[in-house]
Amino acid sequence: MDWSRLFPFKSRQKEGWFAFSPIENGVCFALIKRRQGAKPEVTVCETHTGVSLATSQLERLVKPIALKKQSCSTLLEPHEFQIYSLEAPRVPEAEMKLAIRWRVKDMIGFPLDDATVEILDIPIDKYAPGRTRTMYAVVARNEIIRQRANLCEESHIPLSAIDIPEMAQRNIAAFFEREGLALALLAFDQHGGLLTFTAGGELYLSRRFDMPARQFREIDGADGLQLLMNRIMLELQRSLDYFDRQFHFIPLDRLLLAPLPVNIELREYLAENLSITVDYCDLDEVLDFSLATPLASEERTKCFHALGAALRLEE
Repeated sequence: MDWSRLFPFKSRQKEGWFAFSPIENGVCFALIKRRQGAKPEVTVCETHTGVSLATSQLERLVKPIALKKQSCSTLLEPHEFQIYSLEAPRVPEAEMKLAIRWRVKDMIGFPLDDATVEILDIPIDKYAPGRTRTMYAVVARNEIIRQRANLCEESHIPLSAIDIPEMAQRNIAAFFEREGLALALLAFDQHGGLLTFTAGGELYLSRRFDMPARQFREIDGADGLQLLMNRIMLELQRSLDYFDRQFHFIPLDRLLLAPLPVNIELREYLAENLSITVDYCDLDEVLDFSLATPLASEERTKCFHALGAALRLEE
C-alpha cells in the first residue's frame, strides 16, 4: 500500500502539487510538477516570516500563485497529531481501520469520537515473510483537521489532503534510496530533529529528537558545538541500533543529512563516529529549482518538508 497522505479529501490531480507548512514565525510554500523522464520541477519555493496562519494573511500570500490548476496539501505540526506502532489485529482488511481505531481508544487521552485515525502499513513481507505484521496509527483531533480545512477554504486553497512531516520526508528519501537497501534521513526544523528510515518508498521507522533548529544558531562556542554534536551522535547511535534489531532483514545503506540551519561540519563528525556512510541530502541532485526564486540556504532549509509534501505521488 502506498500510503502518501493523511486525512484525504477529494483529490483533484492537475498540474502538480502545492503544499504549505507552518514554520517558525511564518509559513513556507512549495509547488512541484512531476515530469516524465526528468527531475520534478520546483516552480515555487518560498518562505514568509512575520506572518501567521490567519485567513487574511494566507489568502494574500497565496493569491499570486494561482492555484486553480494544482492539487493542494498542508502539513500538520508534531504537536497536532500522535503516531502509535501497533501489531495488526487479525481481522479482514475491510475492518482493519475500525479495529485499529478501537485499539488506540485508551492511548490517546481524549474521546475517540473526537479523533480522526489513519493507518499506515509497514510492508515487511517481501523482506521477512512470516514476521508479525505491524502498523502505524496516526491520530489527530477532529477539531485540528476542521480548523486547517476551514483555513484553506476561507483562503481559497483547494485542499486535497493533509500530510504529516514523516510522510513528506519519506517522499524525499525515496529519490535517494537504492534498491533493496534502507535509507536513514535526518532533518531539523523549529520543532527538533526528525529521523526516518525508509525502504522501497515506504516508511519503516521514525524518531524525533528534542533539538530545535534554533539551537544550531545559538551555539555557545566550541564547547557548545561539541555538546550539540555529541547529543546528535548519541541519539543517532541509539536509533541505528534499534533499527538494526527490529529490521535486521533490511540492510541499511547510509545516513543522509538534510540541509542544516548553519554549517557546523556535522557530516564529518558523524562519519568519524558512526559505523555507517554519512552524506548530505543535496536536493539539487533530484529536483530542478531553475524556475523557483533563489533562496538563501537557511531559507531553503525551512522548506524541506513542504517540498516533500509537494512531491506527493498519487497511485
